[in-house]
Amino acid sequence: MAGDQLSEVFDLVEIRGLVSGGFAARGPWVARAPVEDPLKFIAMVHGRARLTTDGIDGPIELEPGDVAILNNRSRLEQEGGTGDGPRREIVPEETFTRLAGADRGTDDVVIGIAVDLNPAGRALLLQALPPVGHVRASAATATNLRDGLDRLFDEVTADRIGSRFAVRQYGQLLLLEVLRAYIDQSELPPGWLRLLTDERLRPALDLMHAAPERPWSLPELARAATMSRTSFAERFRTVSGQPPLTYLNRWRMLLAQRALRDRDVRIASLASDLGYASESAFSTAFKREVGESPLRYRHRVRDESTARTRLAQV
Repeated sequence: MAGDQLSEVFDLVEIRGLVSGGFAARGPWVARAPVEDPLKFIAMVHGRARLTTDGIDGPIELEPGDVAILNNRSRLEQEGGTGDGPRREIVPEETFTRLAGADRGTDDVVIGIAVDLNPAGRALLLQALPPVGHVRASAATATNLRDGLDRLFDEVTADRIGSRFAVRQYGQLLLLEVLRAYIDQSELPPGWLRLLTDERLRPALDLMHAAPERPWSLPELARAATMSRTSFAERFRTVSGQPPLTYLNRWRMLLAQRALRDRDVRIASLASDLGYASESAFSTAFKREVGESPLRYRHRVRDESTARTRLAQV
């Protein structure tokens, strides 16, 4: 588990996969809906469908077990089913009532997974993924994804004790499996997701993640990657979309945001822990990156967390 930066980043950006609803349909059908979540997965659990959305030239053909990744899209339309007669209009709902009694052998089954992220997570993950992605279940690397979708379907339709808890956990695991499968199947755009999978740069990344407070220099990081300074800087920028020391500063800011959300650490102490010479230097860097002072950020996110908790209780 050493050097598992993906898990570390997921914790920092509070990423959650939320199973948001689904339906089962028999015969010709069509489903149209706006996409309200910045990042959403559409999983074709059983059956086949054609998915269209803004920003693509033609439909995506979804096979059993396939997943479409919708990144900052505004609408989607799916068509599926076979047989005579007009297509039945299905209005997607945020419930699983339309999955009750679904038949694996005859029905098309679709499940939506909304990805919940904090603001830092939106900036990272939305930039690291293309506008539309297609994860194919037929790939050898997608075995866990196919199995996860089947288990989720069983949990949703069986209505067993503890099903809500189980569905939440499967949503989390499916999020991870979708990203794993997509990384294995596709050429990622420049960004942190591509950076975390680059073996040549991993030794340098390990240093920055293990000791972010240290004033790492470009020559030190290049030596760790056994590359020349110029080659290292060029590859890092090509893969991540930013220079190495810019990445280091942004990584420090992610760590700072987590500490301000979850701990009562003093600002001066946090500045020292992250390698800044003074509280003012840290506050200036934080405001430049996040858009507000550390203290204001702490008050805002904690107030928002309290409001969400109260809403959930109501």
